[in-house]
Amino acid sequence: MTSFNWYSNSKDSNRDNHDTTSPYFSPLFTSAADLQLRFLCPSDLDQVKDLCKEWFPIQYPEAWYRDITSDPRFYSLAAVYQSKLVGLLIAEVKQSDAINKEDKGILDGRMYSNCTVGYILSLGVCSSFRRQGVASLLLDSFLNHVTQSENQICKAIYLHVLTMNSAAIRFYEKHYFRLHSFLPYYYSVDGKCKDGFTYVLYINGGHPPWGLLDYIYHWCHALYENIYPSYWYAKLKHWLQRSL
Repeated sequence: MTSFNWYSNSKDSNRDNHDTTSPYFSPLFTSAADLQLRFLCPSDLDQVKDLCKEWFPIQYPEAWYRDITSDPRFYSLAAVYQSKLVGLLIAEVKQSDAINKEDKGILDGRMYSNCTVGYILSLGVCSSFRRQGVASLLLDSFLNHVTQSENQICKAIYLHVLTMNSAAIRFYEKHYFRLHSFLPYYYSVDGKCKDGFTYVLYINGGHPPWGLLDYIYHWCHALYENIYPSYWYAKLKHWLQRSL
């Protein structure tokens, strides 16, 4: 499933028209593949709700489903096979100062004044379509969006995952996300508190706060760049003067 179709859902023309003015609108691409990608629309709400209940142990409020199927601030992408949703990626791009307290440390403090971050809320695929590249296709589509030239101020993509979800952790690490922090009791699953991780992928020159070794490397590099070339230039000049 390396190729795919982009298409509009004609069932809900209002959503389609709204998407053309949203920051997530893209031209429609076509190929000869059976798998298709499109953005969610309000008529998908019931199907999305059923899939999320099947895939995730977390209960989402009704308002959340309405938002992700109608609000253009969400990058709500679906993989469709024979008119049925088989995969979903829900994400948003937001200002860095809107990052929750527990994730404030994902970016260097000097970047917070004028940049955005991408947050992946959910990513899931039907069991019969797993291990066929559907999740990677959805994720790559979002990453392509946030690394386009007009989105260079987006410096990181981050997400939360249950510590016990080893399959998801392997998937994100395969796509170069790195563990940033441990979040004790972050989730409530069946009335019980569960731990989570924050994973981050840095893009467009973004990076985490510098540690001591980063500062040492920076100053050593600056010292080498600014002092040693001058030193060897002076030695060469002195040798030439003596030789001529």
